[in-house]
Amino acid sequence: MEIETKINYMDPVKIALNLLCVSLLQPMDMIKVRMQLGQGSGAQIASNILKTEGGYAAFYRGLSATLVRLPLHRAVKFGSYSIIATAVTEDNDRKPLSLRQKVMITSTAVTMGWAFSIPTQLAQVRMQADATFPTSQCRNYTNVFNALHRVIADEGVQVLWRGSVAEIARQSALITGLISGYPPSFRYLKNSLGFGETTSAIGAGVISSFIGCALSLPFDYVRTQLQTMQPDAYGKYPYTGSFDCVRKTLKTGGLPMFYSGFHFYYFRFAALTTISWFITKQLRRLDASISGKKITIKAR
Repeated sequence: MEIETKINYMDPVKIALNLLCVSLLQPMDMIKVRMQLGQGSGAQIASNILKTEGGYAAFYRGLSATLVRLPLHRAVKFGSYSIIATAVTEDNDRKPLSLRQKVMITSTAVTMGWAFSIPTQLAQVRMQADATFPTSQCRNYTNVFNALHRVIADEGVQVLWRGSVAEIARQSALITGLISGYPPSFRYLKNSLGFGETTSAIGAGVISSFIGCALSLPFDYVRTQLQTMQPDAYGKYPYTGSFDCVRKTLKTGGLPMFYSGFHFYYFRFAALTTISWFITKQLRRLDASISGKKITIKAR
């Protein structure tokens, strides 16, 4: 008996390289969060972190949550898709999935990925914001697991999903911007302006990233406010939910307030998009010689 299976050696390499890129760009996310919390300009925040919070290492607070969140989101998303798709295919008498079924399964899988990763998002944002509070109100989480444990113990398990509506809206707006912006930008750069394939792809990624970030940052702002808020002396929180946060922000700071930290948010995402595209392209070139090899197991 012979069993043939295809092993893709590139997936773990791609994931590891993407996590490395995210780690290197973590300081931009830190500054963006601090700007959303009204701590000043990017230059002021960077200077304060270096002078008062222990130097360069302080820029990486919350990194443990980031490194857990991204693989967790990917694993849940693709794992749930595989399980659901297999079950639906069985119900279809092994007939191919229809377009409607694929859309429904994909939507469900993506939502499950978000649902499982939002608690680590909360831990990340709180660790990044901790130094902005008075010493008596600092939570002093040591890592993502300590943060999750203490949130459950001190505030209740439901708090782990605080800001989930805003986060799901953020992800949806980001994806909408990317999907709607990339194809026309690529066609314009390649067909109308005559750029090459690589230049057009990178340019379209930068343009679509701008659209996605412009659409999604207001929801990111709301999520940050909700996940970091603390009760006053009477136990009352400043916001009751996403819509209350939007209403009060519009009243006190206007629309520009929602775009605090936009340049850091955009540059980080555009850089990640470009680097991820480059990594994927290079790994595909190696795929013929490294991945997709067949392993034959002979049973005697």
